[in-house]
Amino acid sequence: MGSLYNEVAVFTGNANGALAQAVCDYISIPVGRSQVFEFSNENIFVKIDESVRENDIFVVQPLSSPVNRSIMELLIMIDAFKRASAGRITAVLPYYAYGRTDKKDQPRVPITARLLADMITVAGANRVMTVDLHAGQIEGFFNIPVDNLTAIHILADYFRDKNLSNPVVVSPDLGSAKRARNFAQLLNAPLAIVEKRRLGNEDKTAVLNLIGSVSGMQAILIDDEIDTAGSIMQAAETVQKAGATEIYAGCVHGVLSGSAIERIKNGCITELVITDTIPLPPNKQIDKIKVLTVSRLLGECIMRVHAGASVGAMFPR
Repeated sequence: MGSLYNEVAVFTGNANGALAQAVCDYISIPVGRSQVFEFSNENIFVKIDESVRENDIFVVQPLSSPVNRSIMELLIMIDAFKRASAGRITAVLPYYAYGRTDKKDQPRVPITARLLADMITVAGANRVMTVDLHAGQIEGFFNIPVDNLTAIHILADYFRDKNLSNPVVVSPDLGSAKRARNFAQLLNAPLAIVEKRRLGNEDKTAVLNLIGSVSGMQAILIDDEIDTAGSIMQAAETVQKAGATEIYAGCVHGVLSGSAIERIKNGCITELVITDTIPLPPNKQIDKIKVLTVSRLLGECIMRVHAGASVGAMFPR
Protein backbone atom coordinates (compact mmCIF):
# COMPACT_ATOMS: atom_id res chain seq x y z
CA MET A 1 0.00 0.00 0.00
CA GLY A 2 1.51 3.36 -0.99
CA SER A 3 1.59 6.53 1.08
CA LEU A 4 -0.72 9.48 0.46
CA TYR A 5 2.17 11.82 1.28
CA ASN A 6 5.58 12.55 -0.19
CA GLU A 7 8.76 11.63 1.68
CA VAL A 8 8.84 10.48 5.29
CA ALA A 9 10.94 12.75 7.52
CA VAL A 10 11.86 12.53 11.20
CA PHE A 11 12.70 15.62 13.22
CA THR A 12 13.50 16.11 16.90
CA GLY A 13 13.72 18.75 19.57
CA ASN A 14 16.24 18.65 22.41
CA ALA A 15 14.50 16.07 24.61
CA ASN A 16 16.08 12.89 23.22
CA GLY A 17 18.19 13.41 20.12
CA ALA A 18 19.94 10.05 20.54
CA LEU A 19 16.65 8.16 20.27
CA ALA A 20 15.62 10.15 17.19
CA GLN A 21 18.97 9.32 15.58
CA ALA A 22 18.50 5.61 16.38
CA VAL A 23 15.01 5.69 14.85
CA CYS A 24 16.41 7.29 11.69
CA ASP A 25 19.21 4.71 11.56
CA TYR A 26 16.57 1.97 11.60
CA ILE A 27 14.59 3.65 8.80
CA SER A 28 17.84 4.49 6.92
CA ILE A 29 17.14 8.22 6.62
CA PRO A 30 18.97 11.24 8.10
CA VAL A 31 17.47 13.22 10.97
CA GLY A 32 15.64 16.25 9.59
CA ARG A 33 17.57 19.52 9.74
CA SER A 34 16.18 22.12 12.13
CA GLN A 35 17.16 24.67 14.75
CA VAL A 36 15.55 24.46 18.18
CA PHE A 37 17.03 26.59 20.93
CA GLU A 38 16.15 28.95 23.76
CA PHE A 39 16.92 32.66 23.82
CA SER A 40 18.29 34.34 26.96
CA ASN A 41 14.74 35.48 27.75
CA GLU A 42 13.63 31.79 27.82
CA ASN A 43 11.65 32.14 24.57
CA ILE A 44 12.06 29.10 22.32
CA PHE A 45 12.99 29.55 18.67
CA VAL A 46 12.36 26.94 15.96
CA LYS A 47 13.41 27.02 12.30
CA ILE A 48 13.01 24.12 9.86
CA ASP A 49 16.09 24.09 7.63
CA GLU A 50 14.68 22.04 4.74
CA SER A 51 11.49 21.86 2.69
CA VAL A 52 8.72 19.76 4.25
CA ARG A 53 5.91 20.66 1.84
CA GLU A 54 3.45 17.75 1.60
CA ASN A 55 5.89 15.47 3.43
CA ASP A 56 4.94 12.97 6.16
CA ILE A 57 6.53 14.53 9.25
CA PHE A 58 7.26 12.72 12.52
CA VAL A 59 8.47 14.80 15.49
CA VAL A 60 10.24 12.63 18.08
CA GLN A 61 10.01 14.43 21.42
CA PRO A 62 9.46 12.68 24.76
CA LEU A 63 7.89 15.09 27.25
CA SER A 64 10.65 14.50 29.76
CA SER A 65 12.85 16.73 31.92
CA PRO A 66 12.82 19.68 31.60
CA VAL A 67 9.16 18.82 31.06
CA ASN A 68 7.67 22.24 30.36
CA ARG A 69 10.45 23.17 27.94
CA SER A 70 10.03 19.85 26.13
CA ILE A 71 6.31 20.51 25.78
CA MET A 72 6.82 24.01 24.40
CA GLU A 73 9.47 22.81 21.95
CA LEU A 74 7.01 20.21 20.66
CA LEU A 75 4.13 22.67 20.29
CA ILE A 76 6.26 25.28 18.52
CA MET A 77 7.77 22.67 16.19
CA ILE A 78 4.31 21.40 15.26
CA ASP A 79 3.21 24.96 14.52
CA ALA A 80 6.31 25.52 12.37
CA PHE A 81 5.61 22.38 10.32
CA LYS A 82 1.96 23.35 9.90
CA ARG A 83 2.94 26.78 8.59
CA ALA A 84 5.54 25.16 6.30
CA SER A 85 2.73 23.16 4.59
CA ALA A 86 3.69 19.69 5.86
CA GLY A 87 1.36 17.03 4.48
CA ARG A 88 0.81 15.32 7.85
CA ILE A 89 2.36 15.92 11.28
CA THR A 90 2.69 13.08 13.78
CA ALA A 91 3.80 13.89 17.32
CA VAL A 92 5.95 10.93 18.42
CA LEU A 93 5.86 11.07 22.23
CA PRO A 94 7.80 8.11 23.64
CA TYR A 95 6.94 9.48 27.10
CA TYR A 96 3.72 11.41 27.80
CA ALA A 97 4.08 13.80 30.73
CA TYR A 98 1.28 14.54 33.23
CA GLY A 99 -0.05 11.02 32.64
CA ARG A 100 -0.98 10.67 36.30
CA THR A 101 -3.37 13.63 36.20
CA ASP A 102 -5.87 11.77 34.01
CA LYS A 103 -8.95 12.29 36.22
CA LYS A 104 -10.38 14.42 39.02
CA ASP A 105 -9.52 12.31 42.05
CA GLN A 106 -9.79 15.30 44.41
CA PRO A 107 -12.01 18.40 44.47
CA ARG A 108 -10.87 21.42 42.44
CA VAL A 109 -7.96 19.77 40.61
CA PRO A 110 -7.22 19.88 36.85
CA ILE A 111 -7.12 17.06 34.32
CA THR A 112 -3.75 18.10 32.91
CA ALA A 113 -3.37 15.05 30.68
CA ARG A 114 -6.49 16.20 28.80
CA LEU A 115 -5.26 19.80 28.66
CA LEU A 116 -1.99 18.61 27.14
CA ALA A 117 -3.87 16.57 24.53
CA ASP A 118 -5.88 19.65 23.57
CA MET A 119 -2.72 21.74 23.25
CA ILE A 120 -1.05 19.22 20.95
CA THR A 121 -4.16 19.00 18.77
CA VAL A 122 -4.67 22.77 18.56
CA ALA A 123 -0.98 23.24 17.69
CA GLY A 124 -1.66 21.27 14.51
CA ALA A 125 -0.73 17.62 15.08
CA ASN A 126 -2.69 15.24 12.84
CA ARG A 127 -1.69 12.11 14.70
CA VAL A 128 0.01 10.99 17.92
CA MET A 129 2.32 8.05 18.53
CA THR A 130 3.28 7.17 22.09
CA VAL A 131 4.56 4.31 24.25
CA ASP A 132 2.76 2.77 27.24
CA LEU A 133 0.53 5.58 28.42
CA HIS A 134 0.18 5.63 32.20
CA ALA A 135 -3.62 5.46 31.83
CA GLY A 136 -5.36 4.02 28.80
CA GLN A 137 -8.14 6.61 28.86
CA ILE A 138 -5.63 9.32 27.85
CA GLU A 139 -5.93 7.93 24.34
CA GLY A 140 -9.55 9.07 24.36
CA PHE A 141 -8.54 12.63 25.27
CA PHE A 142 -7.42 13.12 21.67
CA ASN A 143 -9.77 13.74 18.74
CA ILE A 144 -7.04 12.61 16.33
CA PRO A 145 -5.67 9.07 15.78
CA VAL A 146 -3.40 7.75 18.54
CA ASP A 147 -1.03 4.79 18.29
CA ASN A 148 -0.36 3.73 21.88
CA LEU A 149 2.50 1.26 21.43
CA THR A 150 3.84 -1.02 24.13
CA ALA A 151 7.44 -1.83 25.00
CA ILE A 152 6.45 -4.59 27.43
CA HIS A 153 7.48 -7.22 24.86
CA ILE A 154 10.98 -5.71 24.75
CA LEU A 155 11.29 -6.08 28.53
CA ALA A 156 9.81 -9.59 28.43
CA ASP A 157 12.30 -10.72 25.78
CA TYR A 158 15.17 -9.46 27.94
CA PHE A 159 14.03 -11.32 31.05
CA ARG A 160 13.19 -14.43 29.04
CA ASP A 161 16.77 -14.49 27.75
CA LYS A 162 18.07 -14.42 31.34
CA ASN A 163 16.65 -17.95 31.80
CA LEU A 164 15.69 -17.39 35.44
CA SER A 165 15.05 -20.75 37.11
CA ASN A 166 11.97 -19.83 39.17
CA PRO A 167 10.61 -16.36 38.29
CA VAL A 168 7.53 -14.66 39.69
CA VAL A 169 6.19 -11.37 38.31
CA VAL A 170 5.19 -8.86 40.98
CA SER A 171 2.93 -5.85 40.51
CA PRO A 172 4.08 -3.05 42.86
CA ASP A 173 0.46 -1.92 43.32
CA LEU A 174 -3.10 -2.84 42.38
CA GLY A 175 -3.19 -0.27 39.57
CA SER A 176 -0.39 -2.07 37.72
CA ALA A 177 -1.90 -5.54 38.18
CA LYS A 178 -3.21 -5.87 34.61
CA ARG A 179 0.15 -4.86 33.12
CA ALA A 180 1.96 -7.29 35.43
CA ARG A 181 -0.50 -10.06 34.57
CA ASN A 182 0.16 -9.60 30.86
CA PHE A 183 3.90 -9.60 31.54
CA ALA A 184 3.58 -12.80 33.58
CA GLN A 185 1.77 -14.45 30.67
CA LEU A 186 4.61 -13.51 28.33
CA LEU A 187 7.10 -15.15 30.71
CA ASN A 188 4.78 -18.02 31.61
CA ALA A 189 5.34 -17.12 35.26
CA PRO A 190 3.02 -16.76 38.30
CA LEU A 191 1.82 -13.37 39.52
CA ALA A 192 1.96 -11.66 42.91
CA ILE A 193 0.66 -8.21 43.87
CA VAL A 194 1.83 -5.72 46.48
CA GLU A 195 -1.16 -3.86 47.89
CA LYS A 196 -0.32 -0.30 48.88
CA ARG A 197 -1.98 2.99 49.66
CA ARG A 198 -0.66 6.40 48.59
CA LEU A 199 -0.60 9.04 51.35
CA GLY A 200 -1.80 12.44 50.09
CA ASN A 201 -0.10 14.21 47.17
CA GLU A 202 3.44 13.49 48.30
CA ASP A 203 5.57 10.64 46.94
CA LYS A 204 4.93 8.53 50.05
CA THR A 205 3.12 5.20 50.22
CA ALA A 206 2.25 2.66 52.88
CA VAL A 207 2.47 -1.02 51.94
CA LEU A 208 -0.45 -3.01 53.27
CA ASN A 209 -0.16 -6.57 52.04
CA LEU A 210 1.44 -9.02 49.61
CA ILE A 211 -1.02 -11.09 47.58
CA GLY A 212 0.57 -14.28 46.28
CA SER A 213 3.75 -16.21 47.03
CA VAL A 214 7.35 -15.20 46.26
CA SER A 215 9.19 -17.43 48.73
CA GLY A 216 12.23 -19.09 47.17
CA MET A 217 11.58 -17.36 43.83
CA GLN A 218 13.20 -14.69 41.68
CA ALA A 219 10.88 -11.67 41.75
CA ILE A 220 10.47 -9.33 38.79
CA LEU A 221 8.75 -6.07 39.77
CA ILE A 222 7.13 -4.55 36.68
CA ASP A 223 5.59 -1.09 36.15
CA ASP A 224 5.09 1.46 33.39
CA GLU A 225 7.32 4.11 34.98
CA ILE A 226 9.59 4.65 37.96
CA ASP A 227 9.83 8.21 39.25
CA THR A 228 11.47 8.69 42.65
CA ALA A 229 11.75 4.89 43.10
CA GLY A 230 10.14 5.12 46.54
CA SER A 231 7.24 2.80 45.69
CA ILE A 232 9.32 0.25 43.79
CA MET A 233 11.93 0.02 46.55
CA GLN A 234 9.22 -0.35 49.17
CA ALA A 235 7.71 -3.17 47.11
CA ALA A 236 11.17 -4.73 46.70
CA GLU A 237 11.71 -4.73 50.47
CA THR A 238 8.28 -6.33 50.90
CA VAL A 239 9.04 -9.24 48.56
CA GLN A 240 12.50 -9.63 50.07
CA LYS A 241 10.96 -10.03 53.53
CA ALA A 242 8.50 -12.52 52.01
CA GLY A 243 11.39 -14.76 50.97
CA ALA A 244 12.30 -13.81 47.38
CA THR A 245 15.83 -15.02 46.62
CA GLU A 246 16.60 -12.36 44.00
CA ILE A 247 14.80 -9.17 42.99
CA TYR A 248 14.71 -7.52 39.57
CA ALA A 249 12.70 -4.52 38.42
CA GLY A 250 11.60 -3.41 35.00
CA CYS A 251 9.75 -0.40 33.63
CA VAL A 252 9.28 1.32 30.30
CA HIS A 253 9.87 4.90 31.45
CA GLY A 254 12.83 5.54 33.73
CA VAL A 255 11.97 9.02 35.03
CA LEU A 256 14.31 8.48 38.00
CA SER A 257 13.92 11.89 39.63
CA GLY A 258 14.94 13.09 43.07
CA SER A 259 16.70 10.43 45.16
CA ALA A 260 15.84 7.58 42.79
CA ILE A 261 19.41 6.70 41.82
CA GLU A 262 20.60 6.58 45.43
CA ARG A 263 17.65 4.39 46.39
CA ILE A 264 18.36 1.96 43.57
CA LYS A 265 22.09 1.94 44.21
CA ASN A 266 21.66 1.18 47.92
CA GLY A 267 18.54 -0.99 47.64
CA CYS A 268 17.96 -4.73 47.36
CA ILE A 269 17.22 -4.77 43.63
CA THR A 270 19.80 -6.75 41.65
CA GLU A 271 19.05 -5.01 38.35
CA LEU A 272 16.67 -2.35 37.02
CA VAL A 273 15.78 -2.65 33.33
CA ILE A 274 14.38 0.44 31.58
CA THR A 275 14.03 1.69 28.00
CA ASP A 276 15.34 4.81 26.31
CA THR A 277 11.95 6.54 25.96
CA ILE A 278 13.55 9.01 28.39
CA PRO A 279 17.30 9.70 28.05
CA LEU A 280 19.45 8.53 30.96
CA PRO A 281 22.07 11.23 31.67
CA PRO A 282 25.65 10.19 32.57
CA ASN A 283 25.18 11.08 36.25
CA LYS A 284 22.36 8.49 36.48
CA GLN A 285 24.15 5.67 34.67
CA ILE A 286 25.03 3.03 37.26
CA ASP A 287 25.87 -0.66 36.97
CA LYS A 288 22.48 -1.73 38.31
CA ILE A 289 20.59 -0.05 35.43
CA LYS A 290 20.22 -1.69 32.02
CA VAL A 291 18.78 0.39 29.16
CA LEU A 292 16.96 -1.21 26.22
CA THR A 293 16.07 0.75 23.09
CA VAL A 294 12.62 1.37 21.63
CA SER A 295 14.07 2.75 18.39
CA ARG A 296 13.13 -0.30 16.35
CA LEU A 297 9.59 -0.23 17.78
CA LEU A 298 9.13 3.43 16.86
CA GLY A 299 10.90 3.11 13.51
CA GLU A 300 8.75 0.16 12.46
CA CYS A 301 5.57 1.98 13.49
CA ILE A 302 6.60 5.12 11.61
CA MET A 303 7.16 3.14 8.41
CA ARG A 304 3.83 1.34 8.80
CA VAL A 305 1.93 4.57 9.42
CA HIS A 306 3.62 6.18 6.42
CA ALA A 307 2.76 3.21 4.19
CA GLY A 308 -0.81 2.89 5.52
CA ALA A 309 -0.10 -0.61 6.88
CA SER A 310 -1.38 -2.24 10.07
CA VAL A 311 0.26 -1.17 13.33
CA GLY A 312 -1.56 -3.79 15.41
CA ALA A 313 0.11 -6.56 13.40
CA MET A 314 3.42 -5.59 15.07
CA PHE A 315 2.36 -7.12 18.36
CA PRO A 316 1.79 -10.84 19.05
CA ARG A 317 -1.64 -11.75 20.34
